[in-house]
Amino acid sequence: MGEKKNITLIIYQYSVIVKGLERKLKDLGYDVFTIVSDFGHIKASAIKTDLYILYLPKLVQNDESQNDALEYICNEVWGTGVKMFVIGESGDHRYLCSQHAILECYDWFDRPLNMERFTNSVKKAMTEPIIADGRKRILLVDDDMTYAEMIRGWLKDYYRVYIVTAGMNAISFLIRNRADLILLDYEMPVVNGAQVLQMLRQEPATRDIPVIFLTGVGSRENVEQVLALKPDGYVLKNTTRENLLEILNNKLKDKFFNH
Repeated sequence: MGEKKNITLIIYQYSVIVKGLERKLKDLGYDVFTIVSDFGHIKASAIKTDLYILYLPKLVQNDESQNDALEYICNEVWGTGVKMFVIGESGDHRYLCSQHAILECYDWFDRPLNMERFTNSVKKAMTEPIIADGRKRILLVDDDMTYAEMIRGWLKDYYRVYIVTAGMNAISFLIRNRADLILLDYEMPVVNGAQVLQMLRQEPATRDIPVIFLTGVGSRENVEQVLALKPDGYVLKNTTRENLLEILNNKLKDKFFNH
């Protein structure tokens, strides 16, 4: 038999349901360590952790201190390079992602848990590389989550794809995380793609990241407006999977092998 795998369960407080989850994970054959509220131990635990599972309390979005803790937890786990699953209320997911951009990077499971799906996902995570692999990282910025998830599905076998759904969330994400290329929706509310590109080009840490605009309008006038901003390219949203992959492969090849 191979070496026993370890799971670290991160919780705000104990409950009957949490204890049941611990038992289930142990029954699957994993060693389970639990961090209760003292989240400063997360990084130290990474050396013995193959997977983190964060169990969120109800109404976390309504509690400022719990929200602050969520941001801290996500960033601490991200810094370890270890995968994390997040369990929470289905109604909280979209709102929490809008407040914590990095939360988009973790697999989310609605309560009540579909235990078969969850345990299968845990088993799969334990058989895949845990530390981030050598695939290039693409940040996809689009307020249409359905479209964004489709694009991630197209790319996930070739790239590590992270999604944020607003322009300022992209800035927040890039303050803490690296991206090799950004796919940026040109038409977004509040802070549009042009404004995001301008902010990226003003910062030394992000000015050299290739940015490819996604646009749903293919008229000559619209394309000229997009190109006037001097992005590293643009892609119409009705493009095919094969065409998008070719564009990304060529752009990343240019960046990493011709410079």
